[in-house]
Amino acid sequence: MYMSTFSLKVIASDKIFFDGRVELLVIPEIDGEKGILAHHEDIVIAIAIGDMRFRLEDKTWVYAVVGQGFAQVINNRVSVLVDTVERPEDIDAARAREALERAKEQLRQKQSLQDFRLSQASMARAMSRLKSTSKFN
Repeated sequence: MYMSTFSLKVIASDKIFFDGRVELLVIPEIDGEKGILAHHEDIVIAIAIGDMRFRLEDKTWVYAVVGQGFAQVINNRVSVLVDTVERPEDIDAARAREALERAKEQLRQKQSLQDFRLSQASMARAMSRLKSTSKFN
């Protein structure tokens, strides 16, 4: 069965992760996930730290762990702009565990509200990276 496609561009602060046509995109939100198909209404969506996946025209899935950002859907084109994006197989689990421990230690210390939020984000990112490595390894 043929499925309509749309243009997807995934951009992180340091690279273009993907630029091509896809059939389906699933992105993490604060309260769950949002699926996007071709001809979705125009919208801007806040992206939470977590797992993103999309299905290519050949029916293969691409998985990624993303940091915070947003997605913009306009005219059958989706732009995903996130601070970080990486494939689960590229994640160093030992480094992610160390980052998680550092973030936990920082949260135990007295800090400004801004530093507290940064520590929380670091911890969420490390936990998401570890979760995805356990799924794909």
